[in-house]
Amino acid sequence: MEVAGEGMNRLDPAALAAAASVIAAGGRRGSLGIVLGTGLGGLVDRLVDPVLLPTSVSGWLAPSSATGHAGRIACGRVGNCPVVVLQGRVHAYEGFDDATIARGIELLAAMGVRTILLTNASGGLNSGMRSGELLVMDDHLDLVRRPCGAGTATSTRARSTIGYDVRLVELALAAARRVEARARPGVYARLLGPTYETRAEYRMLLRLGADVVGMSTIPEVLAAWRLGLAVTAVSVVTNVANPDAPEETDAEEVCRLAAGAMDGIWSVIEALADDVGGPGDQEASERMSLEER
Repeated sequence: MEVAGEGMNRLDPAALAAAASVIAAGGRRGSLGIVLGTGLGGLVDRLVDPVLLPTSVSGWLAPSSATGHAGRIACGRVGNCPVVVLQGRVHAYEGFDDATIARGIELLAAMGVRTILLTNASGGLNSGMRSGELLVMDDHLDLVRRPCGAGTATSTRARSTIGYDVRLVELALAAARRVEARARPGVYARLLGPTYETRAEYRMLLRLGADVVGMSTIPEVLAAWRLGLAVTAVSVVTNVANPDAPEETDAEEVCRLAAGAMDGIWSVIEALADDVGGPGDQEASERMSLEER
């Protein structure tokens, strides 16, 4: 199986083997890759002609134990665009390093994906936010940054940050607003978890410039940049922090609130599918399919 592009030369050979295993089990290559975060797994039901497989068929992806993360690979279409979806992810608080967390992105790249949408559930830090609002990430604060060895998802070699694609940020915002979803650009802060933040931590994050806080996504963003993929990330605000009057929050409630924002996320998916699913991408997908035969 061949993967084109300069960044693809950095793929772990295990990712290529995992992609071959998924395709052998009935999966299909795609142009758009999607990672569905907490409470958003039900979006796979909207795919056309879906094939659902457990992540175990890859022989490489780590199993998730987090609430709201089914641990499946879904291959299907959105309009004319072939997509590959990861229904859930793994997290650092489950005991995984960033290289293991990023394996899903490497698998998507090995399956032909060139554009990726990452989604998650987060806590809002701005008092003007509402539950169910979407934040399209235009920057991030990684407060769990850890060194990794050579050849893993992040490098010990110093390098500049690529940055979020302004065009894709605007595309996602416009798509969400078309279905009257409340949406804004902003900064996502990553903490380790699995416990939610203290009042002092909320105040600290606000001073640092964060708009929302969560426990995922950044290792995947960094892996996508390293591989030369186009990436956009959308966070569902499930609860809004009030340091002066904190409320109890649990994973089940976060799942319920995130699920209420699925129409906005789906509109973003449709817009990205239209953006990447043109004739050129379809021809490339067909060429890659022929190479596999």
